[in-house]
Amino acid sequence: MTQARALRTLLSQPRLLMAPGAYDVISARLVEEAGFPLVYYSGGVSAGALGYPDFGLRTLTEMVMQLEGVCRAVNIPVIADAEAGFGSVLNTVRMVLDYERVGVAGLHIEDQDLPRRCGHLGGKRLVPAKEHAAKIRAAVENRTNADTVVIARIDAIAVNGLDDALARAEMYLDAGADMLFFEAFETVKQMEKVCARFAKKVPLLVNMVEGGRTPFLPAQDLEELGFRVAIYPVTGVLAAAYQMKKVFKTLHDTGTSQSAWHEMLPFTEVFNGLLGWDQALAFIDRYDLGQEESKTRRR
Repeated sequence: MTQARALRTLLSQPRLLMAPGAYDVISARLVEEAGFPLVYYSGGVSAGALGYPDFGLRTLTEMVMQLEGVCRAVNIPVIADAEAGFGSVLNTVRMVLDYERVGVAGLHIEDQDLPRRCGHLGGKRLVPAKEHAAKIRAAVENRTNADTVVIARIDAIAVNGLDDALARAEMYLDAGADMLFFEAFETVKQMEKVCARFAKKVPLLVNMVEGGRTPFLPAQDLEELGFRVAIYPVTGVLAAAYQMKKVFKTLHDTGTSQSAWHEMLPFTEVFNGLLGWDQALAFIDRYDLGQEESKTRRR
């Protein structure tokens, strides 16, 4: 079973799927180890590898390189941020093919115009709905794996209001979108209205950002509303940054990290458990001809 098929199987179940955001291979493996069914890979969080803010400054090549490692590292489906398709309909199709090649199971394409920005910031601009619908249609009709889940992200709530967002969603569904992602809900009432209209038609994804615009609801409440997937794009990076800041201060102020060891994962758990040093060393030993020759001479 491909990961795309696995994602569709999960989406067919009447429950909420929680997907914490990974920002590298280690965080992706920690998401899987914690027991979550999905990994989310955010373009905004990936900016940490480049040092750029979330304003669409990553290239498709950079995003695919980062995604390849994450998809290879885990055995659960990965949903990935595809920004606005990285250009025209031609760029969108190339993105879909590249994402599929590295193992992405689902991807969301947003209807923002350039310069795009984090969905929870003000000042967003939208492309015409027909233009974005064309990208959704191009992505759906040109994917090589019919199971790849194409998600239409709608950023209109903060720009033109909920009514325009609803109208855009209908157009994107007509274009073939497999899921809908309304970005930056402002109230629970908006969430209820969207779920009442679409939850029985198509799976809905909701974005839970600590400190963002959308009311931060518990998973049970989101499931009762009718959402099928909840992504938590910055949870991991916020937690990691907090802990690293704390430990680095200890190291700087005291000249040693030893007093903070109890707040850090053991060396062996990270490098042997998460990164597979033991397996790599065993593999090297198996094929090390010099070592075999040495054993033969000793005999």
